[in-house]
Amino acid sequence: MKTPPLVNPGPALSGEQARRYSRQIVIPQIQASGQERIRNAKILCIGAGGLGSPALMYLAAAGVGTIGIVDFDSVDETNLHRQILYGQSDIGKKKVEVARTKIQESNPLVTVNTYPVRIDRTNVLEIMSNYDIIIDATDNFATRYLINDAAVLLNKPYVWGSVNRFDGQAAIFWSSLGPCYRCLHPTPPAPGIVQNCAEAGVLGVLCASIASMQVNEVIKAITGIGELQIGKLMIYEGLEAEYSKIDIHKNPECVICSANPTQVNLLENYESFCGVFSTAEISVEELKRKFAANENFLLIDVREPEEFADSRITGSVLIPKGGFVDASAFKLLPRDKEIILHCRSGARSAECLALIQEAGFTNSRHLGGGILAWEK
Repeated sequence: MKTPPLVNPGPALSGEQARRYSRQIVIPQIQASGQERIRNAKILCIGAGGLGSPALMYLAAAGVGTIGIVDFDSVDETNLHRQILYGQSDIGKKKVEVARTKIQESNPLVTVNTYPVRIDRTNVLEIMSNYDIIIDATDNFATRYLINDAAVLLNKPYVWGSVNRFDGQAAIFWSSLGPCYRCLHPTPPAPGIVQNCAEAGVLGVLCASIASMQVNEVIKAITGIGELQIGKLMIYEGLEAEYSKIDIHKNPECVICSANPTQVNLLENYESFCGVFSTAEISVEELKRKFAANENFLLIDVREPEEFADSRITGSVLIPKGGFVDASAFKLLPRDKEIILHCRSGARSAECLALIQEAGFTNSRHLGGGILAWEK
């Protein structure tokens, strides 16, 4: 779809900017006016992990004037094979702070705003409203639906991406011109059906392939060049080295993008909408008290064996998430004591909690923040 430039050109380029971006300016479709639009653009990247890392570096290198980064997490050793913004010395540091330093080292001419928070319904509209385009580089369904709904309410275009093992997908959603994410996925998958990176794995270089597709759509939207892939799902299959596209049609019954705008609101709880119930949480402090009092409970680590071998909470037992998804773990669970689940950050354990509570293990909770919170 051909669209007019989303961003106005702004002031003329300085001599330093003209020199830095000369190889981009020389492209006939971009020229100085296109570079001025890029310099005048404000792009928000939600997630600074596998997709966010290369996306942020390419946004900065392209000369995007203002870049916002939302991420509450810290750098972990398991991030390093795919999250190219970070190195060994960054382990334990806040991702947004490391990303800001690396971006400004790459291009000191750009402004970087950081938001070291978990994006939720209380802050998403305020943060997103300050930017022209949003990049969704998150890795869970609750946040994806939240970003989509906020983008519809604000009439903001956003570029979504997803990676798994050797394959990836990307799409640009703009509800005033085409479908939204809910038109592609009207309802979220059942908890545990879709594996995350820790469970399924991902080839690190695939992240750069999908992030490049995302940033390419961002640059096209800013400058008005080329055809925006609105209404298309772009698919890359790494092992076959094949790119393909399938059509996404606007759903006339979509509860968000086809509804009366005055009747659309953000959901109260996106985790519950996705089948993840976070209300039955136990805090780190309460878990410590239970250990100190020698209470009778079972602490289950639902991560993968290699994660358990690398770090664990003393007294926990390993039952990977797959056992909860196929219900094989249920026969191992006691009925006469409280069950407490945990994972790395709380996402997987919340999914497993929903599954066992549905199976009747109501005396169960999960550790909010996971082992990351415990270690801190």
